[in-house]
Amino acid sequence: MSIEELKVFLDIATEAALAGGAELMSYWGNLKDIQEKGNPGNLVTEADKAAEEAIVKVLQRHLPDHAILAEESGELGDITSRYLWAIDPLDGTTNFTHQYPFSAISVGLLIDGLPQVGVVFNPILDELFRAAKGLGATRNREPISVSQTTTLEKSLVITGFAYDRRETTDNNYKEFCQMCHLAQGVRRSGSAALDLSFIACGCADGYWERNLSPWDVAAGIVILEEAGGKVTAYNGSPFDFKSGKILATNGKIHDLMSKALIEIPPLAYWDTTDRLN
Repeated sequence: MSIEELKVFLDIATEAALAGGAELMSYWGNLKDIQEKGNPGNLVTEADKAAEEAIVKVLQRHLPDHAILAEESGELGDITSRYLWAIDPLDGTTNFTHQYPFSAISVGLLIDGLPQVGVVFNPILDELFRAAKGLGATRNREPISVSQTTTLEKSLVITGFAYDRRETTDNNYKEFCQMCHLAQGVRRSGSAALDLSFIACGCADGYWERNLSPWDVAAGIVILEEAGGKVTAYNGSPFDFKSGKILATNGKIHDLMSKALIEIPPLAYWDTTDRLN
C-alpha cells in the first residue's frame, strides 16, 4: 500500500468522521430516544444511528468496493475484502446521553486485517485525531507524540469496564485496584477511542481494557502507534481483535503494566514495598 493511497483513505476517513460529528451535534442535549441493547447500560440513541448513516454514506460513495463493520449496522458489503472499515458512530454513548463531553466518532481502516488508517473525532470539544501508517499522528492537524514517562509510580493510566461486569468475574476490578495501588492516578473516561488518542498525545501514559470490539480500537491503535506508542495483549503478545483485551502505552511503561496485569495479588493484600519500578 503506497503512502499516496493511504493519504487518500485518511482524507476520506476524515470527511466521514466530520459528517458523523455534524449529526451528533444536532442531537447534543436534544435526545428523544434512548434505548438499551443487550447488557443493561449498553445504550443506543437516535444520534448513534444518524451518525453511523452519515459515515457509511461517505465511505460507500468514495469506496463502494470496501467492506464496513459498523457497531449499529453490523457487516456491510463484501466482508472478505482486504479493505475493512471499522466504525463506531458514537464511542461513549452513556457520556453523550448525560451531556458529559467525552464522546467520539471512530473511523478505522484495516487492510489485510491490520489497522492502517485512523480518525477519532470529538465534535463536542472539536478535537480531531488523525493518523495513517508511515504518516505520523496529529491532533487538530498538529503533530503529536507519546509521553516520556518511564515508571508506573509517575504514570497516569486509563481503563474502562465492560457492560457485562455485573455478570462475570473477569470484570477488570482486580486489575483496577492493582493499578490504583501502583500508578500515580487511574482514570475511567468511557471512550476507548479517546483513551488511545490521549495516550498518543501524551496526556496519559497507559491504557488497558477488556471486552472491546474492532470498532472501539481500530482507529485509536493507528493513532497511538504512529505517535510512538505500543499496543499488545495483556501479556505482551500481539494484540488480537478476537480477544478484546488490549494493553496500550507510551512504550516506556509497557513491560511494567504488562507485569502488573499478569501478577495481580488478592484484593485484600497490597505490598507497599514493591512498586514494580
